[in-house]
Amino acid sequence: MNAEPADQIRLLDVQALDVRQQQLAHKRRSLPEHAEIESLTKDHTQLRDLLVAAQTEDSDCAREQTKAEQDVDQVRQRAARDQQRLDSGAVTSPKDLENLQREIASLAKRQGDLEDIVLEVMERRESAQERVAELTERVGAVQGKVDDATARRDAAFEQIDGEVASVTKEREVIAAAVPADLLKLYDKLRGQQGGIGAAKLYQRTCQGCRQELAITELSEVRAAAPNTVVRCENCRRILVRTAESGL
Repeated sequence: MNAEPADQIRLLDVQALDVRQQQLAHKRRSLPEHAEIESLTKDHTQLRDLLVAAQTEDSDCAREQTKAEQDVDQVRQRAARDQQRLDSGAVTSPKDLENLQREIASLAKRQGDLEDIVLEVMERRESAQERVAELTERVGAVQGKVDDATARRDAAFEQIDGEVASVTKEREVIAAAVPADLLKLYDKLRGQQGGIGAAKLYQRTCQGCRQELAITELSEVRAAAPNTVVRCENCRRILVRTAESGL
């Protein structure tokens, strides 16, 4: 394949822009905010799960407290009715009076037991509510950190993407001036060789594979016409000759 020396050198400009695009893509993928957001999101999820559990416990305690208070109220009302019967003098039979007094005493004990249950449930609920408040604050704090890291990441994205657009446009302009067959070969080699399809021959060394050319290979390159597209024998990349090639 033949191509004017200026076109071959222009290919190095295309290669430099392609390398810059790769660097920008790597920079975009490797932003520290990615790991930061992932870690914070994990913490946020765990805290949210704990918060839901605390809220569920609070809700369960609320229902349990309501039920216990209703039980206390029922016992209290029954005891009040019994006490009213006792005080009214309507019950005259000694046996019935004894039974009524025994029931009032039993209801008093039952009421006391239920009131203890209410207090115990209220304590558990208060603890759950404190936990809910604490976790709500922590979830909000972590969410704030997630939002901050996300904003920083998005700002970095905007800057990187702006540079990518600029590099892409410049690449299109320069590549348009490179002969189609040479550019096609370059793109093929670039896909095969880790993103590097053309390399400068600098001081007798291929800048693609960093290998110094052997004497015979160097003689062949030296003898090749200026418009001949030469390839590195070691890495097979397009080898672009310049005044710094040391030929």
